Amino acid sequence: MGKEKKIPSGFIYFFGAFGGILFGYDIGVMTGALPFLQEDWNLQNNPTAIGWITSSLMLGAIFGGALAGQLSDKLGRRKMILISSIIFAIGSILAGVAPHNGILFMIFSRVLLGLAVGAASALVPAYMSEMAPARLRGRLSGINQTMIVSGMLLSYIVAYFLKDLPGTMAWRLMLSLAAVPALILFFGVLKLPESPRFLIKNNKINEARKVLSYLRTNKADIDAEIKQIQESATMEAKANQKASWGTLLSGKYRYLVLAGVGVAAFQQFQGANAIFYYIPLIVENASGHAASSALMWPIIQGVILVLGSLVFLLIADKFNRRTLLTVGGTIMGLSFILPAILNLIIPDASPMMIVVFLSIYVALYSFTWAPLTWVIVGEIFPLVIRGRASGLASSFNWIGSFLVGLLFPIMVASMAQEAVFAIFGGICLLGVLFIRKCVPETRGRTLEEIEKIGENRVSKEKTA
Repeated sequence: MGKEKKIPSGFIYFFGAFGGILFGYDIGVMTGALPFLQEDWNLQNNPTAIGWITSSLMLGAIFGGALAGQLSDKLGRRKMILISSIIFAIGSILAGVAPHNGILFMIFSRVLLGLAVGAASALVPAYMSEMAPARLRGRLSGINQTMIVSGMLLSYIVAYFLKDLPGTMAWRLMLSLAAVPALILFFGVLKLPESPRFLIKNNKINEARKVLSYLRTNKADIDAEIKQIQESATMEAKANQKASWGTLLSGKYRYLVLAGVGVAAFQQFQGANAIFYYIPLIVENASGHAASSALMWPIIQGVILVLGSLVFLLIADKFNRRTLLTVGGTIMGLSFILPAILNLIIPDASPMMIVVFLSIYVALYSFTWAPLTWVIVGEIFPLVIRGRASGLASSFNWIGSFLVGLLFPIMVASMAQEAVFAIFGGICLLGVLFIRKCVPETRGRTLEEIEKIGENRVSKEKTA
């Protein structure tokens, strides 16, 4: 028998994170497709239909994340990523072949796609953190963010190159082409090993040892890691027996659950996705030129997002989490509120001014709230409640994303665009207050130290 071929670690990390690209592509693709779809189906005066078509993806994602988390504990991370790549491909093709004016068919296809997007948002970080050595974990959550925004940028570039096709063909191709990265993911993941943590939990110690040998060079390190995973799996099993949904609200955990879930919810309610989903329509509103001619703007926003995610990789562990979130949230809030104020003072100011302020918002968001939310969610929850609390945080994040996607076109149809963004600006500043009041610093602290903060907070409340 020939020697078994070793899977290169670079291949494992690349395809482990590739789900992030798909996740980003499907979030971003409607941005370019919507102006053509709107024209083709005469939806210009139907903001509710536009909102539902755009946001139905996030509706699916709310359930996809929760389902994938539970099923991956039974079936394994790898098998769940394979299943979600097939759902990605089917959902993309269905959206591309939607019958003319088939609003409900399109919403159904997008909800199906959303199940896969939500699954990717839960599975990719879990798989990556279980494959990576401890020293790389922080950086890998940043790489996942880079993959997501690269996927968004890719969808904006595809839309730009397809924009001169006949309207119907343009949006159909944009949506269907998401099936191509889905198939690449499927064939890549076929060659991936299962996560060692899942294998150990299912008593497949030798298989786990083999997988770790692809990723670690030192045999003693592999033995130590297997022992550590076995210990933490036992602790987790005990913790899960003790924990229920009620545990999340019990005294010593309530403060940390509120902090983690609150950060995840604020990240979306601050309105970032209003820009990412609707920037061509925002530019059309400001400039009076057709949205389909404004497809350079999403690419500019996408480039800012990718550069910001790379900046985050450089600064992630150099500054306190709370400092970055405070500075980011304050400047984001002001860049949403200032256009409304300037509009009152200088009524004939260029309407395109708002787009410049939106770019400042995106720049700050890209290396503060966008990546840090998930770093905090990964750090703040004690082991006993981590599975449930992380799922809850992810659900609140998707609910926020869904509501922003659904309500933004309806709000813009009934009030000035600047006023809508000023409301989001106010929510950004509320988010900063929340960080200062309710979120402890997690950088450089062990999970035990963070858990202690929650306990101390409770004893203070009792003595107060």
